Amino acid sequence: MGTWHLLIGHYGYITAFIILSFGVIGIWFPVPDEIILTYLGYVTSLGEMSFFLLLASAFFGSLCGISISYLLGIKLGEPFLNKYGPKLFIKEKTIRKTNQLFHKYGSLMLIISFFIPGVRHVAAYLAGITRFSFKRFALFAYIGSFVWVIIFLGIGYHLGENWEHIFLYIQKYMWSLILFLLVLTIILIFYKCYSKKRRTI
Repeated sequence: MGTWHLLIGHYGYITAFIILSFGVIGIWFPVPDEIILTYLGYVTSLGEMSFFLLLASAFFGSLCGISISYLLGIKLGEPFLNKYGPKLFIKEKTIRKTNQLFHKYGSLMLIISFFIPGVRHVAAYLAGITRFSFKRFALFAYIGSFVWVIIFLGIGYHLGENWEHIFLYIQKYMWSLILFLLVLTIILIFYKCYSKKRRTI
């Protein structure tokens, strides 16, 4: 990760913003987004960067990327994804899989997708293609983005020099985390519906 350390040291928070923007859109980097986030968390544990400023730059970077993907889905539709997906290392198989998950889980998929490599790069495009309202898209996608960023930054900060053990954490806790996110999202939806119902009484 020497090259990344130099980039981060030289360009600071802008590096995190750009990497996360491009990464979420689907522009390929030789290192997965989760690994980069974990490494950035480790860097903050050294006192070289502010955890909260890094959290903000990474979060807004991922917001920028996922919002662009959504708008591309609305404006250019499925032909764009089918034509340029392979050039962005998005396979047809991944597109089909994400479509199936969208039909199964609906809006929740926008949260879950962040924790499934490959799928998160397609989810926002499909939300645009299927004409999700921006309000609905933003509610779920931005929550998913924030949770995804803070979890992996936090793991990197917590693990410190052992940050490379992230693979063990992913294997051990990923499905538990996805289940937790599903339950949390359902609670938020019920709370929102309940609040709206009370206002109409």
